[in-house]
Amino acid sequence: MALDSRKRRKEMRQRDMRESRSVNGLLKRKERARRDASMATIVKAGTLPYTPRVLSWLSAKLNKPGRLITAEDIKKVVA
Repeated sequence: MALDSRKRRKEMRQRDMRESRSVNGLLKRKERARRDASMATIVKAGTLPYTPRVLSWLSAKLNKPGRLITAEDIKKVVA
C-alpha cells in the first residue's frame, strides 16, 4: 500500500516537473533573447572596461574568462 502511494507521488512529481520545464523553458528562451539584444546594444555603445554584468555575458558568449577578452573579441560578438 505504501509503495503504491510513493510510486504515485513520484509519478505526479515527475509529471509536474515535465510540465514546468516546458513552460519555464519557453519563458527562459524569450528572456535570453531579450538579454542578448540589450547586452549587444550596451557593448556597441561602450568600450572596455565593461561592468561585471556585461563581462560575464561576453565571457559566456566567447567561452573565455573576462580577463582575457580583448577588443578584437568584442568586435566578433558585435558583428
